[in-house]
This record gives sequence, structure tokens and C-alpha cells, in this order.
Amino acid sequence: MYALGHYGVALLVYVPVGFYLARTMPTLALVGGAGVLAFSTIPDYDLRIPFTTHRGITHTLGFALAIAGLFAAVGWQLAAGPLSSIGDPVESALFCGSVALLGLGSHILGDVLTPAGVALLWPLSSHEFTVSLTRADSRFANWGLFAAGVLAATAALVVAVWG
Repeated sequence: MYALGHYGVALLVYVPVGFYLARTMPTLALVGGAGVLAFSTIPDYDLRIPFTTHRGITHTLGFALAIAGLFAAVGWQLAAGPLSSIGDPVESALFCGSVALLGLGSHILGDVLTPAGVALLWPLSSHEFTVSLTRADSRFANWGLFAAGVLAATAALVVAVWG
């Protein structure tokens, strides 16, 4: 999957959360959406790091959980310290960790759609999970997922705000 497809999957994954937040805390919904989009391409940074395998460690559940834990700790520290006005440390940690996990998880989900798949449970198992639905370089799939994500997110926002 290319970046455009990953953005689409990220938006589709975020729609239920974004809808809820848009009804209760609209600013947080937008911040969360931007965060999920930002995290959705991080696993492919392995393409830029020497001596790493593409779809290796950065495409595993362990990596996603570790990074989500790190960002949960950042959220806790921000709410407990310099940005105490953003709210309770527990809520801030849950928000930041969840945004990271949704973004990273959406990337992994997008790559599971391709024949190459991902070794989600590495190092416990090298089994590659795939549904082999589309090739990563399919323009139709990448643009289709992006369009579906934008359409779903827009519809959710419209219904949440004006529905």
C-alpha cells in the first residue's frame, strides 16, 4: 500500500472515534484525526533506515504497542506538567496512546490487504498475515481507499456536527 492508501485506511479506522469526538469535543476530533494520519505512514520509515527490512519490525504488533505506550507516556507528562490545562493525565495518556495505536494499526491493516502481508506477531511467529486483496502498487486500490476514507470522514463530521 502506498501513502495515499494508508491515509484512506487510517480515516476509515478513525471514523467511529472521530464521530464520537466530533459530537463531544470537536477540536479533539480534529487533533486526533491529524494524529492518526501522521502515524499511518510511520511504519514505512523502515524504507529510509539502513539495515532494516521493509515490513519488518516496524510492521509488527509489538512495535505498534511500544510506540503507543511511548506516546501515552508523553500524553501523561504533558497533562501532568507544562500543558496541565489540557485535562486529566489519564485521559491525555489514553488519547495520545490511542491515536498512535490507531494510526500504526491502520498502516498494518492496509498492508495485510496486499499479497506480501505482514509478520504481525514477530518475533513470536514469522507467519505473514495477508488477505491478498490487492497489490500495494494498485492505483485503483490506493485511490479507492483514500476516496472512501475522505468520504466516510466527511460524512461522519457532517452528521456529528449538523445531524
